[in-house]
Amino acid sequence: MMNFLPLCKAIIQHQRMSKGGYGFGAKNNRKVDDMCYRKKCFRFLSVSALVSSLTLVGCSKNEILDQYNNVVQSAGNTALTSDFSLKGNRAYGEDCYTGTYTADYKDFSKTEYLFGGTSIERENGKDISVSCDLKITEGTAQVFWVSGSDDPVILFEATGSYSETIILPEGGNYIGVIGNNFTGHLEMNIE
Repeated sequence: MMNFLPLCKAIIQHQRMSKGGYGFGAKNNRKVDDMCYRKKCFRFLSVSALVSSLTLVGCSKNEILDQYNNVVQSAGNTALTSDFSLKGNRAYGEDCYTGTYTADYKDFSKTEYLFGGTSIERENGKDISVSCDLKITEGTAQVFWVSGSDDPVILFEATGSYSETIILPEGGNYIGVIGNNFTGHLEMNIE
């Protein structure tokens, strides 16, 4: 669940300062502010819970689960490296689990999360076919798959071609590349 406490604290601090309130260091006022802060956070969370429950009234169990899956998937998509930060060009396929990626790297020492998400039940099934061509001129590169809290599985780390079908378990699954002073070329296709 999203943590609203920093947001509540910032709103209260802004209100206090805009109304000519005290700055930092007044101990007696802090206790009052902490109590006020907790009350406002409780009200905010209560209203949020009420609004959420009202939007689900009249929904079937499957509709509720679909909505929950959509929320979880949206949250999981934020873990993917943004298009702006990628070294190459990515085009998604049917969803964020599939697509193509092509990149030329020069002295790359980072990690890019290229495809994946956190679907509880992926609409397009659990099987994906991963194929890639990797050319390493300098440094090292590893194409990896990470599922949930498990350690990443290295799929490929040498110049050449790779192809495999992966059965994705429920939850978070991501495919990406790790470079260590990597100079070279990567082409990836996931269907």
